[in-house]
Formats: sequence, structure tokens, C-alpha cells
Amino acid sequence: MKFTDDQIADIGEEIINVLKTVYDPEIPVDIYELGLIYDVQISDDADVKIIMTLTTPNCPVAETLPQEVKDKVAEVDHVKSVDLELTFEPSWNKDMMSEEAKFELGML
Repeated sequence: MKFTDDQIADIGEEIINVLKTVYDPEIPVDIYELGLIYDVQISDDADVKIIMTLTTPNCPVAETLPQEVKDKVAEVDHVKSVDLELTFEPSWNKDMMSEEAKFELGML
């Protein structure tokens, strides 16, 4: 089934809402506001590709965090499949955080 642009936009919003429920265990800010999600691509068939990073390659949740993201996004209505790519290029840095995240962490 092909989805319309509006439906894809709605699915995208729902995915972002779900991503905002996933937290880096060491930082009290969700991974979306932290800037760990580099890209979310949604095809007409609602196949989702997420490109994300971790705060460091040696992050203690390197094994579990991407799987948690994949599992939660897969539960979003209409999502057919989730392909998650973990990348360290470019490396994450504090400038990638949203203003909200910087504020929460007392960096503003």
C-alpha cells in the first residue's frame, strides 16, 4: 500500500514522538533532543530508515539503545519495517543538542 505525503508526515511525527521517549541512560535528555538521530527516512510503503549515532562509540548502551529505538519505532502504526544504521560520522558533539537539551543540562 502506498501512503500519501500527508500520511507519511503523520507517521514521521509519530516516530519523532516515540524517539522522544528514548533516553540516553547517562544524560536526562531524550535522544532526539540530544541530536543523536541524524535522519529519519520514510518510503511510500512506510519502510523506515533511521540513521543515528551514540554520544561515544564506547557508550555503555551501544548494544541496547539502537535495538530499543528500532523496537519502539516498529510499534508505530503503519510502519512496515525499520532499518537502523548506526554511524559515527560525523561524530556527535554537544553542538548537535537542541537548545532545550542544552538548557536542561545547564549549558545555556
